[in-house]
Amino acid sequence: MTEPVITREVRADGAKGRYVLRADGHEAELTYSVTSPDLIIADHTGVPDALRGTGAGLALVTRMVADARAEGFRIMPLCPFVNATRKKHPDWADAFAV
Repeated sequence: MTEPVITREVRADGAKGRYVLRADGHEAELTYSVTSPDLIIADHTGVPDALRGTGAGLALVTRMVADARAEGFRIMPLCPFVNATRKKHPDWADAFAV
């Protein structure tokens, strides 16, 4: 896999957004909803078959955690993948609202 590029796209009204990882002509995403300035809900992680097993999903969650820490918001992990990944990383507890 080529070096992935992760960007954060926010809807104009600021209520929803997504993290997008692009690599080898494919796109994986982690969508979220903003409930308040200090809480977002991780809604869904989608990784195409071409990027499965490459760490794309983990990279998206890692970026979201880094942004949560840097910007002072917490993450409610509604998405099963985000929740399962959170459980594997107890050092991320400060970034999650559970």
